[in-house]
Amino acid sequence: MRAPRVLGIVLAGGEGKRLSPLTADRAKPAVPFGGIYRLVDFVLSNLVNAGYLRIVVLTQYKSHSLDRHITTTWRMSTLLGNYITPVPAQQRLGPQWYRGSADAIHQSLNLVYDEQPDHVVVFGADHVYRMDPRQMVQQHIESGAGVTVAGIRVPRSEAHGFGVISTAADGRQIEAFLEKPSDPPGLPDDPDTVFASMGNYVFTTAALLEAVKVDAGDEGSVHDMGGNIIPMMVARGQAQVYDFNDNAVPGATDRDCGYWRDVGTLDSYYDAHMDLVAIHPVFNLYNRQWPILTHSPALPPAKFVFEESGRVGQAVDSLVSQGVIVSGGRIRRSVVSPGVRVNSGSEVQGSVLMHGVQVGRGAVVRNAILDKNVSVHAGAQIGVDHEHDRSRGYTVTENGVVVVGKGETVG
Repeated sequence: MRAPRVLGIVLAGGEGKRLSPLTADRAKPAVPFGGIYRLVDFVLSNLVNAGYLRIVVLTQYKSHSLDRHITTTWRMSTLLGNYITPVPAQQRLGPQWYRGSADAIHQSLNLVYDEQPDHVVVFGADHVYRMDPRQMVQQHIESGAGVTVAGIRVPRSEAHGFGVISTAADGRQIEAFLEKPSDPPGLPDDPDTVFASMGNYVFTTAALLEAVKVDAGDEGSVHDMGGNIIPMMVARGQAQVYDFNDNAVPGATDRDCGYWRDVGTLDSYYDAHMDLVAIHPVFNLYNRQWPILTHSPALPPAKFVFEESGRVGQAVDSLVSQGVIVSGGRIRRSVVSPGVRVNSGSEVQGSVLMHGVQVGRGAVVRNAILDKNVSVHAGAQIGVDHEHDRSRGYTVTENGVVVVGKGETVG
């Protein structure tokens, strides 16, 4: 019996407005994360580690850096017919861009026809997590459902921030798909929790084709996978849920098992970085049995110099990438990307420094996100006085994280 043919479709066309200014010049899935990665690397790593090696990435807004990253990093063996390729909006059905995630698939159905898969895995591109999608596909095949939706258990008190899946008594069949409800019903086996949709779906190919074609003809639809396609299939009794808690990833620890973060806001993006720097991290980047894959630049190892009174190059509880020079500065609880330089007498604490950031002598950076090539002048401060930061035009989040856009100067 042959293995089922599976095509991966990664939805990577979102603008990511809530991550501005990090998305002012790039698509959300291209936003750097964890020092050396891009957000899209997490979904692609999960699919590739599972052996799904034929993947299309549907892109749209400000996609140049995303397209470049995928084409230079994610190269599969053409000898075996494998590929990961970005696909921009092609206007195959008329002079219009993607009107939503369902429309993106509808306008790209030629990719499905060319591959002729038995099942289509449709995953989002902007979440931080590990998952073995083979287990979800197996449940989908055994159930006979038209679509299987990945759900993660969250407290009912947090349901208002998610699309919520309401199930029948069997805990599998989806009875309703509720968008950010204030008082949803609990799960049959745990009344205090609900299933939040992870934005990951497995479709039987025939069911997907029929659903997106029907949706395309509905003038009242916003053509969204979660908002339109899934409710349509729920109403037809074709939808089941997959419990993410049941997913067993090789090499996962008890601490990071079931980890999933939607980094759709600056505060959640920052918090996900802070999850990485604990002694026993909530999300473990060091799992070699299920690695997060990416391209690393050809840079020398990180370097820490000077050991004098008041001038010690050191980093504690931090991730420090290649090419970094810590020249007499101090770094605590921070994620430092390639090519960063932290100079003498400076202090970096609880911060995310992206590629090429320069921190001058005696500068202070606290609870901040500094995008690529930001320069902090000698003696300057960021994240110390929020009112002063706002007056200079920097973004200060609800939780007090200061964000400086790409290439800006902090004087």
